[in-house]
Amino acid sequence: MSQETYSDRDRSFALAKRAHDLIRDYGPSATPRAYAVWYAYVSGELPLLGDSIKRLTTQNGSLTESDIDDLHETYLDGRQLTSTTGDVSRGMLDEIAAVTEILDLSLGSTAQYGEALRGLAQDLAQGMPTRARLGEIVSTLVSTTREVAVNNRVLEARMRETRSEIETLREKLEASRLESLTDALTGLSNRKHFEETLKASLEAARLGATPMSLIVLDIDFFKRFNDLYGHLTGDQVLRLVAIVMRENAGKQALLARFGGEEFGIVLPGADRALARQVAEQVRASVMGRELVKRSTGESLGKVTISLGIAVLHAEDTPASLLERADLCMFAAKRAGRNRVVDDAADSLSQVA
Repeated sequence: MSQETYSDRDRSFALAKRAHDLIRDYGPSATPRAYAVWYAYVSGELPLLGDSIKRLTTQNGSLTESDIDDLHETYLDGRQLTSTTGDVSRGMLDEIAAVTEILDLSLGSTAQYGEALRGLAQDLAQGMPTRARLGEIVSTLVSTTREVAVNNRVLEARMRETRSEIETLREKLEASRLESLTDALTGLSNRKHFEETLKASLEAARLGATPMSLIVLDIDFFKRFNDLYGHLTGDQVLRLVAIVMRENAGKQALLARFGGEEFGIVLPGADRALARQVAEQVRASVMGRELVKRSTGESLGKVTISLGIAVLHAEDTPASLLERADLCMFAAKRAGRNRVVDDAADSLSQVA
């Protein structure tokens, strides 16, 4: 074997060992998904995945099962969309081939029809054709006209079918695209869509010289819900927060779950006052809901959240805006939880 082959093998073993070490140090368990995420991380081939892992481990000291699932879905699991795109592409090509075949048939009949007309014109130019020749020309014209009419009807029907098929394929592709950008548990946008929208909103705000704000919120003592009542109840808490966000954030907001129990609200056109109003409405509404265990009807008490707000600055990037909102959210946690902190100097000084 070549030296290059040995080098590739040695590198893959080294990456595997490093991934295993990181699972042991930071991971909840050694599942295939966890291995895939950590292997991709140590390979360095997905910089955004690396940034997300560094951020999560810096904040929490480790990754939860939910973190692993979110990272895998966002950065590694594009196979469903790829498969659907391939199916749609093949469907489109089949439809185009079928229409092309009908068009070729129609064009052939049209060419024959044209030839018959040219023959009649030539005969007429040379004088009145004989009765026999005139009969031949008329017979050819009648036959070809019928054939063209039939082919045109077939083509028209096939074009209608193809239009319907292509529309179905387009809808299938769009549904798959939306699914790839959606958090399956809450129905909100996932981290991938959140990052794309945050960047686009920032650029649009800068171009239009309009305000923009970002709210980051985290469920207080979420781990306690999972430990006491199980992951199904934890999922119920996550859905509850998502419902409240939909009810209070407004139609222009982009709502996302981009971490285990961490959510984001992108507010185009919102200044600090409006962002704080939205954040307080979400906080109060979550606190006002009583969580009930569905299987038993048992009351599990109240859920609270801590929220941080960052308002767009001229020099901001998506990363710096998100980091500032995160810092405000952690400041709210340190100040006692169940509160809103924004990035105004006086707000931060009150909880420092």
